[in-house]
Amino acid sequence: MSFDKWLIVLAMLLCSGCATLPNRFEAAPPQQNKAVVFDIDGTLTPTPMRIWQARDDAAETVQHFADQGYRIFYVTARVSFLQWQIPGWLEDNDFPAGELYVTQHDEDEDDHARFKTRILEQLIRDGWRIEWAFGDSTSDFVAYRAAGIPREQIFALQRACDDRCQRGEWNRCLVEWRDFLAPGGEPVASPSP
Repeated sequence: MSFDKWLIVLAMLLCSGCATLPNRFEAAPPQQNKAVVFDIDGTLTPTPMRIWQARDDAAETVQHFADQGYRIFYVTARVSFLQWQIPGWLEDNDFPAGELYVTQHDEDEDDHARFKTRILEQLIRDGWRIEWAFGDSTSDFVAYRAAGIPREQIFALQRACDDRCQRGEWNRCLVEWRDFLAPGGEPVASPSP
């Protein structure tokens, strides 16, 4: 068994009674309602299993959006007994502050696309304008499209262990985060108006 899998088993044993992080929603301020959504596992991490490691340039890319005035939403279907460490991991790896949404019950963990769609639809009802969405799995792409995010605004991250991005409707497959920002620091594509 690999070291990563041993760590997950150990975390399961140590944190089998950990509580799920609560999801809180807030209405968007009318003048500052632009947002960007990031999956975490496999998107900000190299693979869904390497949850203690950040991808190169991931934090810098998320920070780019925060610096441009976007509200950052982290939406992850990570199992509840491993959710406790997400806020500290984001901070330790220099990701900017943002709202974190995690699975709340078995139904969420059974259907990741439905869970993420529900979260995104609530954010949109609260007035947030999601201009960019990033993920690594088919369930991410299904959720983004089901919530009405145009294909042109969805970007796939190739998992470190794969030779292509997961199937789905997305604008571009990024092998690494640095493939997204041009040398001057601007995105390689613009969101739809």
